[in-house]
Amino acid sequence: MSRRACVAILLLAAACAATQKPKPRDAFILLLPDDQGKTGSIVVSGSGGERVLSDPRQAVRVSAGAAPGQPFVVSEDEVRAQAGPALEALPPPPVHFILYFHHDSDELTRESLARLPEVIQTIRKRAPVDISVVGHTDTVGDKRYNYQLSLKRALAVTALLAAKGVAPSIIDTTSHGKDNPLVPTGDQVPEPRNRRVEVTVR
Repeated sequence: MSRRACVAILLLAAACAATQKPKPRDAFILLLPDDQGKTGSIVVSGSGGERVLSDPRQAVRVSAGAAPGQPFVVSEDEVRAQAGPALEALPPPPVHFILYFHHDSDELTRESLARLPEVIQTIRKRAPVDISVVGHTDTVGDKRYNYQLSLKRALAVTALLAAKGVAPSIIDTTSHGKDNPLVPTGDQVPEPRNRRVEVTVR
């Protein structure tokens, strides 16, 4: 789930007299974009009806025993006022890196090797972290060979991270071979952008 998918906030109802039963509190449902700026949708149901929220910063109020009200869009200032504390309490979104390799090799390209300090710095800033390292290949060669090649690539990146002090125990190293190309191609196509390892820091 994204870091800022949807935040529901309960608004406090007015204080009730001691001799009265507490009234149910209204709910305030607010839909926020994720860290990529994308917004999905949610269905808010209540007694006798439902509303769909699908736009950034769209909100609806729901009272007990009533259908949800009409959706409305709130300003950035109101978002901060209503959801600021909840958003601050959320963990930061994952950071993704793509490192590329030479053809039929577990050797990083010069440009990708130069990105390793940025990966290490991100890991150190966000500690404690979980890290996934996933190897990939293009579609040249058979499936078994490419699985082994992409595993070698993932293990090579894991070894480089470990050499810089990253504990191997927090790294999940896997191989997808040629099954999940970044750039879809036909079989036996030498696409450089598919010769990669994807590192995700959470």
